[in-house]
Amino acid sequence: MTGPPPARRTVLVTGASGFIGGYVVGELLRLGHRVVGLDDHSKYGRVRRAHDDHPDFHLVEGDARDPQLVAQLLASCDHLIAGAAMIGGIAYFHRYAYDLLAANERIIAATCDAAIAAHQRGRLRKVTYLSSSMVYEAATTFPSVEGQERAIPPPPSSYGFQKLAVEVFARAAYAQHGLPYTIIRPFNCVGIGEGRALGEHEVTSGNVQLAMSHVVPDLVQKIVKGQDPLHLLGDGSQVRHYTYGGDLARGICLSLEHPGAWQEDFNLATDRGTTVLELAERIWRRVRGPQVPFRHTADPAFPHDVQRRVPSTEKARRVLGFQATTSLEAMLEEVIPWVTRQVEEGTI
Repeated sequence: MTGPPPARRTVLVTGASGFIGGYVVGELLRLGHRVVGLDDHSKYGRVRRAHDDHPDFHLVEGDARDPQLVAQLLASCDHLIAGAAMIGGIAYFHRYAYDLLAANERIIAATCDAAIAAHQRGRLRKVTYLSSSMVYEAATTFPSVEGQERAIPPPPSSYGFQKLAVEVFARAAYAQHGLPYTIIRPFNCVGIGEGRALGEHEVTSGNVQLAMSHVVPDLVQKIVKGQDPLHLLGDGSQVRHYTYGGDLARGICLSLEHPGAWQEDFNLATDRGTTVLELAERIWRRVRGPQVPFRHTADPAFPHDVQRRVPSTEKARRVLGFQATTSLEAMLEEVIPWVTRQVEEGTI
């Protein structure tokens, strides 16, 4: 016999049009929840999603730094998934080091102010905060286990430091105001839906202008555009655990009502680590074919390009029953054709 279906909830997702946010909204709707999305579309502009016309989804264009707006939306919501943030790839961290810190601090403060008031009124059950694997930026032992982020030196990048601050906000709001929380740390999201960031600044890698996004779409676009040899940032020995956006969304939604998730933190990631060089060669073979020799060259790496980002996934598996099941091969089967189309249409 199966248990009763999960309660139908109304969930506010800030950053709903973002990379991970788009997957989260889709998963919540699939599970039968009502979703209110908030996004100011400042990174990509307005992005079309398959669920935009879903009858249980309402998207509000607005700024998550506005506590009155967030409070107004929370008045009818049971849960808040706090995902709004300035975010990008490694080049983004360097170009916007101050803006990332200042804007994201304002976002989290406004979010917590509104959430504390909503919880005190009795409707809001919990806040699920999306942190980042970058809180483990200064780690020297692996895998990174939940709790290690408070025992190692603070992250040297302003982005990683601010994400650690998000976790401090979560625990402080609970300690003083009793606002329940779950902290989620996604690792290296891979998927579709991320376009070229708005703004004038771009980063050149060889003969290709990058969009300051993430390693998989940047590698795909360079190979699709014919770059040969392929330019890597660093020597390619960096280890990452590339995790499918749909798997991350499933884990986030699993934690929403799970009794073991309250006042807890979780790494969400695949168990499998891959070097950037291995990833690059796999993409090359899929795009260029086995007959074209794989050639690459190393460009200088950015200072905050962490060499190893290796998570412990035991806690999420034990407590939530979560395991990322999508293989890197399956992710590339989805991402490569999508990025190729975007290149052809000139959006990347």
